[in-house]
Amino acid sequence: MPQIPPYPPARQLLDGKTVVVTAAAGTGIGFATARRCAEEGAFVILSDAHPRRLGESAEQLEKLCGRRPPTIVCDVTVEGDVQKLFDGAFAVNGRLDIAVNNAGLGGTANVAEMSDEAWHKVIDVSLTGTFRCMRAALRKMIPQGAGAIVNNASVLGWRAQAGQSHYAAAKAGVMALTRCAAIEAAPSNIRINAVAPSLAMHPFLSKVTSDALLSELVGKEAFGRAAEPWEVANVIVFLASDYASYLTGEIISVSSQHP
Repeated sequence: MPQIPPYPPARQLLDGKTVVVTAAAGTGIGFATARRCAEEGAFVILSDAHPRRLGESAEQLEKLCGRRPPTIVCDVTVEGDVQKLFDGAFAVNGRLDIAVNNAGLGGTANVAEMSDEAWHKVIDVSLTGTFRCMRAALRKMIPQGAGAIVNNASVLGWRAQAGQSHYAAAKAGVMALTRCAAIEAAPSNIRINAVAPSLAMHPFLSKVTSDALLSELVGKEAFGRAAEPWEVANVIVFLASDYASYLTGEIISVSSQHP
């Protein structure tokens, strides 16, 4: 049985930083990232489109880290919500140091059977939602002359998988958006990077993915297991930290997948 490594101790990599994380409710990469940021000394603002789950996540983070984080409900497909999120996050400490754009939506459908509605829904959350949040974050960070943005892409932005054309197109778009925006933001001392996970296991994924497909995907991983969400979160924390001070416009694959 493949062994999961021990959960790493905090190093205060984000000490004193103000961080907003989208889609931070639940058990996936978003909550794992919020937890790791808090453990690394950051002041974290949680955001999600689901109020009840968001409140539950705030309670859980308070139990784990000793401080209840502020929460702001935000649907990234609604521009007004995005503005309220970043205005509210900025108001907490008068600055915004790090934005983690984690919101995304998947689905399975072949192109020939895919509806316009299914296509637009995935693109609006995963790509346009990331654009909206990046734009709002940059409008706060550019005047302060500093900041870091980390977007959540996917290895499907590079690799082909049947039934995932809309999701793959959205995540490839996130990669291109990351690279172009990074060049624009560099003169303001703002770094923009992305992670591209392959397979991070959490309960929601197991509910929406068949056992056969999960088994197939796990079989492609060199370690013979899916990543833990916190293993992806560790890379996000690195990219957000000063240890990545010379990285911008990069897409970091968080994967052990082989052809």
